[in-house]
Amino acid sequence: MAKVKSDTLHVQGINVGIYTEDYRNEYISLTDIARYRNSDDPRFAIQNWMRNRNTIEFLGLWETLHNPNFNRVQFDTFKNEAGLNRFVMTPSKWIDLTGAIGIITKAGRYGSGTYAHSDIAMEFASWISSEFKLYLMKDYRRLKYDENSRLSLSWNLNREISKLNYRVHTDAIQQNLLPSELTKEQQSYVYADEADVLNVALFGMTAAQWRAQNQGKKGNIRDYASIQQLLVLANLESYNALLIEQHQPQSSRLQSLRDMAIKQLQTLSALDISGLPQLPKA
Repeated sequence: MAKVKSDTLHVQGINVGIYTEDYRNEYISLTDIARYRNSDDPRFAIQNWMRNRNTIEFLGLWETLHNPNFNRVQFDTFKNEAGLNRFVMTPSKWIDLTGAIGIITKAGRYGSGTYAHSDIAMEFASWISSEFKLYLMKDYRRLKYDENSRLSLSWNLNREISKLNYRVHTDAIQQNLLPSELTKEQQSYVYADEADVLNVALFGMTAAQWRAQNQGKKGNIRDYASIQQLLVLANLESYNALLIEQHQPQSSRLQSLRDMAIKQLQTLSALDISGLPQLPKA
């Protein structure tokens, strides 16, 4: 089950619920926004908005762009009827008959009512009140800025932890894998080779393979890692240092590290493990 993250926007004295299940598509409460116009029964404001022909055309275009299973035949019927006195539209009717995903109705611990993708919610807010929409956008931008700042701080912290753990990793290599007769150039190959053991275990490719696939990008594969990947990388460095000290062969260490990476990423539940690349064949 997807992990739900919820938050609240504070707009002109009204608390507006917001949540996401995939950390990409955020849904904002239309019910809360509608309270700005009708605090007693916000459902009427939503239904009146959905009776509008311009609204139906906007919703249909959004679904066409984002929803491959959208029922365009039913949408065309609604579009032709929209604006007529007899035309009635509710969120549930729209969802059930068109297979829409941009608007949802929900109940439970994360807030009940009608929610809509942020694109659609902003359109609704504009219909409710231009002033309210501007304040909503302002608080929404503040929320995203705060989130991005926290993510940036966490990413940099995990990157530094990974760098510190890499010292433990290189010390283990120096003490166990480097014969005294090797030149500095030869030693550098050993360090790079062991770094790629970690890269393959976590990312499924070596540093050189990543550069070949990302020639226009600056930095290296680890500069583009997620927070979760960096956290796992720090753990892999410590674990590989231990395996090196136990004189485990590299092929065995690679498989153990790969198993550990998958298990920890599953625990963090932020990545689709089925999409991770497989280990290269020996």
